[in-house]
Amino acid sequence: MSRMCRATINSRNGLAFAFRSEQAFREELIALLLAIPLAWLIGVTPVRRLELVMVVLLLMVVELLNTAIEKLADRLTTDHDPQIGRVKDMGSAAVAVMLLIAGAFWLFAIAERIGLI
Repeated sequence: MSRMCRATINSRNGLAFAFRSEQAFREELIALLLAIPLAWLIGVTPVRRLELVMVVLLLMVVELLNTAIEKLADRLTTDHDPQIGRVKDMGSAAVAVMLLIAGAFWLFAIAERIGLI
């Protein structure tokens, strides 16, 4: 039980740090707050509604991992290092791919709602 309590505190601290330090995370939190009611309007089934919310949560997970990579890389060296730059670029690319996936999910659900699919 003690380990679970510490893990919960660590998770809360990580979320709080991300909220304070990362504009992208704050924007994605706003997207999540908007996604919850919009999913009820757009999703034609309970499963589709859940998928729409979960894909935004998954985007936030990828953003948190990208932020962790960037913070760790910045901690390793403040000098310009091409390899570290490529690692940071890959983290950013992961966020971009996840944004495309999330967008595709939402566009599909909208097309489904209006009867195109």
